[in-house]
Amino acid sequence: MIQKAISWLGIFFLSTLSLLPLFILYLLADVFYVVIYHGFGYRRKVVRENLMNAFPEKSLSEIDTIEKKYYKFLASLIFEVIKMKSISKKELQKRVKFKNVDLVEAYLKNNESVLFCSSHYGNYEWVCMAIGMAFPGEHYPIYKPLSNEIFDNWFFNMRSRFGNRMVAMRQTLRAIQASKGTPNMFTFGSDQAPSKDESNYWTTFLNQETSVQLGIEKIAKKTNRPVFYLKINYLKRGYFEVDCVPICLHPKETAEFEITEMHTRFLEEMIKAEPAYWLWSHRRWKYKPEQKTSTSTSNNEQITA
Repeated sequence: MIQKAISWLGIFFLSTLSLLPLFILYLLADVFYVVIYHGFGYRRKVVRENLMNAFPEKSLSEIDTIEKKYYKFLASLIFEVIKMKSISKKELQKRVKFKNVDLVEAYLKNNESVLFCSSHYGNYEWVCMAIGMAFPGEHYPIYKPLSNEIFDNWFFNMRSRFGNRMVAMRQTLRAIQASKGTPNMFTFGSDQAPSKDESNYWTTFLNQETSVQLGIEKIAKKTNRPVFYLKINYLKRGYFEVDCVPICLHPKETAEFEITEMHTRFLEEMIKAEPAYWLWSHRRWKYKPEQKTSTSTSNNEQITA
């Protein structure tokens, strides 16, 4: 009961905070940056290790610059996510613009469905939320449910405000089967680390041996849906441009792991170009190749949004 009460109190606080205009939330984010970076040093060791391993060619001063820029962005991102509870359609459409929409619409208007490949880059939450308004057809973001049911329901309702049909990762195949009669879009996160037991494919990513989810490739090849990468460009604080880049239009013609390598390389180049806007505080490399098991990839293995 105490845990539930704390959760509801937290949701009430965040929902109230969301009502503040963004310019005030950004002022709070500036203070929050000082607290998490200079005060508590939130996961600074993880971020520093990730950056140094990913960019061994960079000097310590360059790493330090990226690190500070990342924490400033992270602080803003946290308050932008809180704002999702009350942000209007008009405000979100002003702040998230899409390019090459016509390439995707051509498939949807032809009664064909597409797969979107995304990542924890830029404000991926705003982008996913905005897709439900930017394209015709139903949008199904794949997500990993939170362990706290109260907060999971809060996030679910918040992410669904503008038409998104959220799908828990274990229900992906069922949702694809149930929706195959209508043109739609399923959005997957390409950079979510698999569990140790599901680390069955390894590749070099950002200078490190990295396990990669195979879910998006399996679904693309099974359904032959074209794969578009949502390339998020950070324009300025609170403003993003999303380029819908086709990376594989004929999945059934590809070799094994080819699609997985395509979206992995695409993300790698995106991060190298602007490294501060990826989620460096995530423990992406906590498993090593020698720790993987021989368990085969599950049919239910999916990628979270």
